Parts: sequence; C-alpha cells; structure tokens
Amino acid sequence: MEKQRVIVYVDGFNFYYGLRSERRWKKYYWLDLVRFFDMFMKENQKLVAVKYFSARTFDLEKSRNQNAFFQANRENPRFHLILGKYLKKSFECYNCHRIIHTYEEKESDVRIATQIVADAYQNNCDIAIVVSADSDMIPAIELAKEAGKQVYAYFPPNQQSSNLRTLCARTIDLVRYENRFKLCLLPDVIHLKASNFDLRIPEKWKRHQQG
Repeated sequence: MEKQRVIVYVDGFNFYYGLRSERRWKKYYWLDLVRFFDMFMKENQKLVAVKYFSARTFDLEKSRNQNAFFQANRENPRFHLILGKYLKKSFECYNCHRIIHTYEEKESDVRIATQIVADAYQNNCDIAIVVSADSDMIPAIELAKEAGKQVYAYFPPNQQSSNLRTLCARTIDLVRYENRFKLCLLPDVIHLKASNFDLRIPEKWKRHQQG
C-alpha cells in the first residue's frame, strides 16, 4: 500500500518565539527539523519535505546564528527554506517625540498560504502539517481541505489557536514532546559538503544547552 505523502510547513517566527518564550525551550534552537518531524510520521506516512518560512534579520549576531541554523538544516535535501523580508519602520513617540526605528517581518504568511494551496492543488501531498498558531492560515487551510487534503496543526511551545484547533483534522501541542526535541538536536559540528566547511553551533545557543 502506497504511503501518504506529508509536507510540513513551519512558520519560522511562530516556532522561534515559541521556543524563546520560556528558558527551558531555548536549548532546542539548534534543532534538526527534518529528523524531528520524521518522528511524528506513522507507518503509513512518509515525510516528503519540511518547508521553513522566515526572513533574514538585520541584527548581526542574530543573523549569524540564524544563518548557521539555515545552513545546518539545508544539508538535508528534504529541508526547503523560503524567505520573506524585514522592512524598516519608523514612528514618533507620542510622549518624548523621539523617532523610534523598528523592523517588521513581511511576506511569510502569504508565502506559507501560497505554498499550502499550491501543493494541495498540484497534488504534491496527501497531508499538510501547519506548524503555527497563526489564524491567518485559515483561508489556505480551508482551500487545501476543499482540494481533498488532510490538514493538521502542530502548535509550537506556548503557542495556541482555538480557531486552528477547531478547523484542522488533528492538532498536536509540541510542548508535550520535549523528549523528541532532545533526541533531534543537531551535532555541535556539522561538515558542510558543498563548501567543505565545519559549521559549529552558535556559542550562545550552546550555553542554553548547558543550562
């Protein structure tokens, strides 16, 4: 019997901020995402791809850490990185009239939704797993269901959506699976084949693992 094809769509910001929200979860920044989601596959399922949606930050240290994470996971051909962008925003403080600069991530929601719908209607999968608690995913999930696909929602630690819980055929709270996080940490040193380079876990992330 042919196995059901599964694609996982990871809302990178929702996932990252879920880990960041509590100290105990920060040790899992350096995560092998394909291996991790492979652990949720049943005998009649196969993981076709993990599609990870994010944007490159302007902060130098965070950018280095983020890039290391991207490179480490891209060694697995089933990991697909889809990037949006950060936009710089400025506004005036009402009280002190100082100009405050901030950054806003753009496009990721649209890119996730587009990929979910495209994969559903191109018959690239039988099951779509949305790793997010963002209710903006609802229209895309509804269209995927109309195309005859099963859609599951996996909630990152400390992230919830009652709307997605109601809409999706199955929901999982990843906070209940810490042991799988532990088993799927990447090695401290990863040899990048294409560039013949040894990539190391960011020092700050290693300190999180050490407590």
